[in-house]
Amino acid sequence: MLDTAFAQTATQAAPGTAGGAFMSLFVTTILPIMALYYFFFIYPQGKEKKKREEMLGAIQRGDRVLTRGGIYGTVADIKENILVLKISDNTKVEFDKSSVETVEKPS
Repeated sequence: MLDTAFAQTATQAAPGTAGGAFMSLFVTTILPIMALYYFFFIYPQGKEKKKREEMLGAIQRGDRVLTRGGIYGTVADIKENILVLKISDNTKVEFDKSSVETVEKPS
């Protein structure tokens, strides 16, 4: 009879301790891993995106730009999201603003 009572007490205590062990495991390992993932991958991408948007928003006439296609040009005109780049004396080409890789301000 005593063995049966002990067995019932042991089975009743097990579910409570298993839930506590899982929560402890979650807090001590998984939560810090998620925090590190955020600070190493997600947060820097947001900063980079904001920096790029500021760069594209600050483009003015006369700036020298490099497109993702490797073409250097000077901004001749800006039409909302389209840049007209002067590539040579008689050549002007339209590019989408998002295709600009770098911007060099005139000295």
